[in-house]
Amino acid sequence: MELDKNFVFKKLDQGDIEEFNSLLRYAFQVTSSELKESGWSDKDIKKSKQPIFDFSYVLGYFYKGKLASQIVIYPMRVNIQDEIFDMGGLTGVTTYPEYTGKGLSHSLIQKGLECMRENELTISFLYPYSIPFYRKQGWEIVSDQMTFTIKDTQLPSKRPVDGMMERVSIHDEDLKNVYHYFALQHHGALLRGEFEWEEYWRWDNNEDMMAAVYYNKEEKPLGYVIYYIENDIMHIKEIIYLNTEAKNGIWNFISAHYSMVSEVRGYNYTGDPIAFQFDDSEIKETIQPYIMARIVDVKKFMEWYPFQVKDDNYKFYFQVNDPVADWNNGIFYLHFEGGKAICEKVEEYEESYLVKLDISTLTTMMMGYKRPTYLYDNDDLEVDYYLLRSLEMLIDAKKPYFSDYF
Repeated sequence: MELDKNFVFKKLDQGDIEEFNSLLRYAFQVTSSELKESGWSDKDIKKSKQPIFDFSYVLGYFYKGKLASQIVIYPMRVNIQDEIFDMGGLTGVTTYPEYTGKGLSHSLIQKGLECMRENELTISFLYPYSIPFYRKQGWEIVSDQMTFTIKDTQLPSKRPVDGMMERVSIHDEDLKNVYHYFALQHHGALLRGEFEWEEYWRWDNNEDMMAAVYYNKEEKPLGYVIYYIENDIMHIKEIIYLNTEAKNGIWNFISAHYSMVSEVRGYNYTGDPIAFQFDDSEIKETIQPYIMARIVDVKKFMEWYPFQVKDDNYKFYFQVNDPVADWNNGIFYLHFEGGKAICEKVEEYEESYLVKLDISTLTTMMMGYKRPTYLYDNDDLEVDYYLLRSLEMLIDAKKPYFSDYF
């Protein structure tokens, strides 16, 4: 769709912050009362969003001099199979209602992908307001958010540990250091710098939030729990641990609240239910899609990806279809030379090594959220059946952990 000539594309800067905030609040229907309930004020929001223009890429269309549509790209880093990738966090995709249906969001997403590619952000994550919309743009689900509800009578019995829990500030450096080491060890996890931690807390009422860190007998921090207690319910925002000792210590701490609460509710992002770990496994758990991702640059992503097998005898021709990023359309020859992945765009190919898929399927497969055989069985992947085993061996089976929101 060709845009009206009155729509002018621009990269936003500090001078546009008033219009930027107004569009965000209008599109997401954030009222002053809701801001107050979350512990924020209009002044706080404006102040907190100002650094975004220095840290991020903010793109927009103006109509007759007024902002009509915008998107924000956060340059971030994420652990993918124990390799750190530069990632573009897409957020703030908003358009005033009177300008919808004119292709503004689609055009901005395309320009956003071009921006990410230019800055070597080879993969993009987002929290979707509409899964169908972003699937049309090439993103796909790569992680889940699970919720759990545990009655006080179902809390686990105390297990012996050598260390102890200590309540700390939610901004404590030990807490941040634990997460940093956790993120370096867990596929899919976002590496949090100062900006990422600010986003992590942005919509929480920090006056209610509490944190406790587990220290081993050498006083080394190995885990933490972030939580608040309200109306006899313990709400857990996140549990992080580096070993089983820390996990047991954290659950001992949670169980110690049995006389204060009637139940514990929380979130789990591991990709696996936790019920099996409890003596009484009849707890309530739910699962829903959480984060979506899409590969921005197939060639660079495949060359940087840490494949499980790097045998020079392995080769594949990936025929990729991308509805937005033209540079990803075509056939990519993946092979290995001396254990190094080589990905080249080619015209000719060997039919017996051909894998046909779209960019969203390629993304969820490479992220380990859905396995090649599953995608094949659901007609998302077209390939000779004998190649499936090779694909399965190529990609690690670990599921992504992603607990952030932006």
